[in-house]
Amino acid sequence: MIIEHESLKDTANVLKLLGDKTRLSMVSMLAEQECCVCEFVEIFEMSQPSISQHLRKMRDLGIVREQRKGQWVVYSLNTLSEYYLLIRELLKHVPSQQEKFDWLEKKGLRITCY
Repeated sequence: MIIEHESLKDTANVLKLLGDKTRLSMVSMLAEQECCVCEFVEIFEMSQPSISQHLRKMRDLGIVREQRKGQWVVYSLNTLSEYYLLIRELLKHVPSQQEKFDWLEKKGLRITCY
């Protein structure tokens, strides 16, 4: 019973975290391609600290992982996460974010940091 309760609590925490439109969009993008914080800053027109805060919350739950590439930190969806199957199912109901990558490339911002 305690295990089920913890599982329910964990699932609720993931869903609550991804209930934010920005974070859900970020996860959807990361399911398609890895991204740098600077790319998210451009796409969402938010400050770097705000973007980093969103990513930190998802990293702390193990949803995303980060990798240093020089001075930049690149994020990707953590396919080894215990929540990966839940997220994969959830993302079936989220439109592709490819147009955001296309916009970055068109503006010459897609590969500026790594």
